[in-house]
Amino acid sequence: MALPLRKPLFWIHLVVGVVVGIVVAIMSVTGVAIAFESQVLEWAEAEARAVPAPEAEVRRLPIEALVAKVREAKPEAQVSGVTVYPSATAAAQVALGRAGVVFVNPYTGEVREGGAKGWRDFFHVMEDWHRWLATGGDNRAIGKAITGASNAGFLFLALSGLYLWWPRKWTLKTVRPVLWFKRGLKGKPRDFNWHNVIGLWSMPVLVVLTASGMVISYKWASDFVYSVTGNPAPATQGPPGSAGVKVTPPEGGAPRKELGALLATVQEQVPAWSSITYRLPSPPRGAGGQDKPSAPPGQAPSAPPRAGQGEPGARAEAPVVAGERRAESPVTNSERRTETPAGEGAPRAEPRGGAPVAEGERRVEAPAAEGERRAESRGGAPVAEGERRAEGKSRGESRGPKGDSDGKVDAVTFNVKEQDGWPLFASTQFSVDPFSGVIAKREGFADFNSGRKLRTWLRFLHTGEALGWVGQLIAAMASLGGVFLVWTGFALSWRRFFPKRNPRTSTPVPASSEPTPVSSPETPA
Repeated sequence: MALPLRKPLFWIHLVVGVVVGIVVAIMSVTGVAIAFESQVLEWAEAEARAVPAPEAEVRRLPIEALVAKVREAKPEAQVSGVTVYPSATAAAQVALGRAGVVFVNPYTGEVREGGAKGWRDFFHVMEDWHRWLATGGDNRAIGKAITGASNAGFLFLALSGLYLWWPRKWTLKTVRPVLWFKRGLKGKPRDFNWHNVIGLWSMPVLVVLTASGMVISYKWASDFVYSVTGNPAPATQGPPGSAGVKVTPPEGGAPRKELGALLATVQEQVPAWSSITYRLPSPPRGAGGQDKPSAPPGQAPSAPPRAGQGEPGARAEAPVVAGERRAESPVTNSERRTETPAGEGAPRAEPRGGAPVAEGERRVEAPAAEGERRAESRGGAPVAEGERRAEGKSRGESRGPKGDSDGKVDAVTFNVKEQDGWPLFASTQFSVDPFSGVIAKREGFADFNSGRKLRTWLRFLHTGEALGWVGQLIAAMASLGGVFLVWTGFALSWRRFFPKRNPRTSTPVPASSEPTPVSSPETPA
């Protein structure tokens, strides 16, 4: 059966492949490189992540003490989150915003560097290229637009390639050349065979990666997910449900409870917890629009950073939980800034800006230009300092322990991952009243509407993390296949536009020297 519009679609397929091929190859290569970032970092930092087993009578230090120890060891860093684990030999993980993470002995307060700076720098570079072609400052929006458009082009190539591959007749002779690799081929026959075989077997995964990348890159695509499920789309593109819960302080100025008491309340709710992440509140605005470090509830704020130190304007970042990644919502698994909506992992990451190949959104977020910060609702685009302040007011966000204009304050937020939980990326967010210790809100994956559930699945399918290391491996292999698709596509296109003239020979070339094309004489590039 001859499919209609095969020839014009072939030429569109060829032109789109030539236009977006280089960018697709970059995102594919970097996608493979960062596919197992969390596992590599866990291996490289294994020594720093472990502590000696304590004596039976030794108790863990409270979270406030861990934060104080880190601030004492690194006065220039801004602590943004603490993750604790149930194992007696596991170090606590403390995030330092854009400065990375450190590990703290929960019994002695000893602060340790991770010991994997080289690996973290490598993944940071790979993520920058994967998400916005290593552009910075005002050019980052351009880089993100290019990767997003190239991702959409890659989705078209995957779907149109299947249409062009579709055999006119389903016989062993016509289908066999494009079902598996043939030995002994060279030149055009080899490239044709590889392009079709790799494209056929990679196509289902590439469609998932690129389609989910579009949902992450474009608000209209994200809103469409909610529309098809009959749910209202969130007002902003940032992670849904990330807005803090507000509580009314009791009259009479009752003191806040210690974090240890609040943490114990949460642990009682989930006895089989595997990690709990406490996110420090965003720093309050200071004079000149600069942020001042805030202290955990129940602790006096520390002194502001000295000149040239700290990261004014930096958004608080939650720590990376072992085996998890982050990504910024514009893909692919380390952002990396943590945007932790309940049930989307703790901490949450959104894939790199529009990458077709996302293997884990990743951890360290690229530094913003001086006087700028990213706006989650704008997909990571830098926001000028003055615009920043206006944005905070429009959202009505409270900064730090001081309340907002109506007298309410932020509840203390903990994100809890449960052992053997499903989906693998799911977590539960607890918002606790810092004065009474009562849980003001509990929200997990099961509490999401169908639109948000689907949107969350797509985010982690994009990185492969939704299916654990097996999903990451499948996504990495499909990304590697994307590299070969670009190479063989360019090779076929070059031969088509610049054919090599063979000298005349007295012996005619046998008609069977090349495999019989499945689609048409004009095989797709």
